[in-house]
Amino acid sequence: MLVTVLSVGPIGTNAYVVGCETTLEGMIVDPGGHAERILAAVREMRLKIKYVINTHAHFDHVGANRALIEATDATLVIHPDEVPVLKAGGGARWFGLTADPSPEPGLLVHDGDTLQVGQLSFEVIHAPGHSPGHIMLHEVNEGVLFDGDVLFYQGIGRSDLPGGNHATLMHSIREKVLTLPDETVIYSGHGPATTVEKEKRFNPWL
Repeated sequence: MLVTVLSVGPIGTNAYVVGCETTLEGMIVDPGGHAERILAAVREMRLKIKYVINTHAHFDHVGANRALIEATDATLVIHPDEVPVLKAGGGARWFGLTADPSPEPGLLVHDGDTLQVGQLSFEVIHAPGHSPGHIMLHEVNEGVLFDGDVLFYQGIGRSDLPGGNHATLMHSIREKVLTLPDETVIYSGHGPATTVEKEKRFNPWL
């Protein structure tokens, strides 16, 4: 699996360009801004982008949706419970910011769905708490999880924004992240990569 991470947008969100080494089919996860930098990575990796995926619809994860969809003709993917926030600009106004309007999603996914990218199969895991329709993407054969703003390196996602709930977030972490194999690599929406084992042992929130 090919993975490039870029720090993008107004608060340095991790955007991931992910590709199948065999077919060079790819996807972009959480493009929070700086579309040209993301597209440069796509070109360098020689990928054909199939999906642009939002783990959730907060503005710092969707800011480059429109530019990337127009440039790649990819399908925009999101959970249906995030669509109202997506249409409302990702909550940018909560912080006194503006956001480039996102196009309509082309594919709504639910817990247990599978997204195929070349020879990679990503299971969609619904993990609410940070936001109602938050999803994670698990590739079991590669042992990786793109978990958005659920669990970070020695941190957890905030739950004080509209639609958030701390108890729900902790349930998602304990039942849907920490139950994965210890060696699973977690690629989060902010901060460095980590593993399930490291967070079990060292995360002060757990």
